[in-house]
Amino acid sequence: MTEYSFEKLTDKIYVCASSDHRFGTDAFLLTDFSGYRMKDKACDLGTGCGIIPLIMQKSRPPQITYAVDIQESAIEQLRLGLEKSETTGIVPVCADLKELWDGAPLGQLDLVTCNPPYKAANAGFESTIDAQRIARHEIMCNIDDVCAAGEKLLKFGGRLCICNRPERLSDVIFAMKNHNIEPKRLRMVSKGPEDAPWLFLIEGKKGSKPFMTIEPQLHIRSESGFSDELKRIYATGKENT
Repeated sequence: MTEYSFEKLTDKIYVCASSDHRFGTDAFLLTDFSGYRMKDKACDLGTGCGIIPLIMQKSRPPQITYAVDIQESAIEQLRLGLEKSETTGIVPVCADLKELWDGAPLGQLDLVTCNPPYKAANAGFESTIDAQRIARHEIMCNIDDVCAAGEKLLKFGGRLCICNRPERLSDVIFAMKNHNIEPKRLRMVSKGPEDAPWLFLIEGKKGSKPFMTIEPQLHIRSESGFSDELKRIYATGKENT
């Protein structure tokens, strides 16, 4: 039997977590990087426990956010979190992102986010737990599938925001360009100023012309612990205007 815990984001927002569907710092970083707005129609692909749509609820959430996952257990966890929370506009969807779902808002969305499996199929050690294998390795989908789904869902000028490991950067850029999504912003994340990046955040725009901005590196730690920027991201989420 699956054991659940409810992690408190605010007094009114809770995430239902389990050993199968958990979340980490990268979800907070991607949510902040996405620059979501109240007027946006959004979608989070491979949502897991729904952490990204739920973080968005902390500060002026999008008017609607489709939270999509192929695993019924993940969507059930999200529903449990929603039952305990006061939220608006989150729509849980159990669907394969390679096929999407009946009534999917094709060509209508302003923002698509995805914290995808970081490892290619058959690369490195694979967990014996199916849910964890799917979350960590490209078993059910790969980065090309994510970008293909983004192309279908986004309107012209809509944004796809992804995080991944630095060794996958060329794969992500190639997949974006292969699906008419032009990389526009890139930010590397490291533990500290002296450390090599362990994560990157990238935004692409559908139908945009080539020109990419490299943003200052984000450090998650300082001499006294968490960096001021990470503290802000954890505490308040993106303060959108």
